[in-house]
Amino acid sequence: MFSVETSSVSRHIYVFSTQMDNCFRRQLALRYQLPPFSYALHHSLVPDSDSLYHRLFAHPRMVEGLVREFVPRRLVAGLDFSGLQRVNPKFHSGRRSARRREGDVIWRLPTREGSDIYLYLLIEFQSESDGWMAVRTQVYQGLLWQQVIDEQKLQAGARLPPLLLLVLYNGERRWRAATTTSELIALSPDSALWPWQPQVRYYLFDMGAFPKDELARRCSLAALLFRLEQRHSPEGIKELLSEVIAWFRQHEGYERLQGLFAELIREALAASGVKLSGSGSLSEMKTMISIDFEASKDQWLAEGKAKGKAEGKAEGKAEALLCLLAERFGAVAPSRQKRIRGAKLVTLERWFKRAIVAPDLPSVFNPPR
Repeated sequence: MFSVETSSVSRHIYVFSTQMDNCFRRQLALRYQLPPFSYALHHSLVPDSDSLYHRLFAHPRMVEGLVREFVPRRLVAGLDFSGLQRVNPKFHSGRRSARRREGDVIWRLPTREGSDIYLYLLIEFQSESDGWMAVRTQVYQGLLWQQVIDEQKLQAGARLPPLLLLVLYNGERRWRAATTTSELIALSPDSALWPWQPQVRYYLFDMGAFPKDELARRCSLAALLFRLEQRHSPEGIKELLSEVIAWFRQHEGYERLQGLFAELIREALAASGVKLSGSGSLSEMKTMISIDFEASKDQWLAEGKAKGKAEGKAEGKAEALLCLLAERFGAVAPSRQKRIRGAKLVTLERWFKRAIVAPDLPSVFNPPR
């Protein structure tokens, strides 16, 4: 998540930068010596990778959309999403490394490879790249299998269910960690020990790495979530909000998901400096965003106009002072010219009064005690 420490004027320029002409914005930034601003808004919607994401993917429609849209088709072809069932994780161990958060999302769904064969989906949320994610994957899968063995009282010789661990990453930087344990083991693949090493892997969704045009062609809520996690101007957020609203109008009966998406967008806007009061629906939020944008833009323009007048007066006073000094004391050194042109209006007025009666040039800036 980013932070912007600027004056009121520059903050509004930051928020509404994409709504103005590029050249005009650059001139304003140079004229008023504002700090650099970005032309796009971005932050992680769920910085700690918990809370909202866990609630989102506790809904079967989100899970189905994620797997159907983003997992390779050859893996999805044999799955029956009509039988999705939420699994309550009970991974507790005395060892700290084996403890699991109670909010982890695990689903079970039947496969077409046999009436008694189920796939277990483990969904992990990350806001930072974890170099040991593959090792954690091995631990999590082993713990889940142990839970299945205990709960189903599997006997020796029984077959374990297949597992698939999905990692959703919404960090700003691209994921660089290994996705398999084989990449982490200090052995050559042609070593005699290699066949005896753990071979575990997870499927990664690096949300910020997906091409925007590819995501725009997809129609699931998971794709809309991925798009919300990428960089957008305020106007772009409004357009995405319209698409989210359109999806829920076409798919009735998902009120809980609709409320969660409203919460996501509200957090994104709040982190971008646009805070909306209340907890209205998506449609109400869109109206409030439009009103807030216009009101803030009017305020920025008024402040900019007032500052422009003050700057104009200061420029005029600086030129008048330079003329007076040149008339009384001769040529003014470039360093003094720079100091005069960079001074505030109140300072220039004080110097101008001194310049009328000062015995020499230094006395204008540093009067004798």
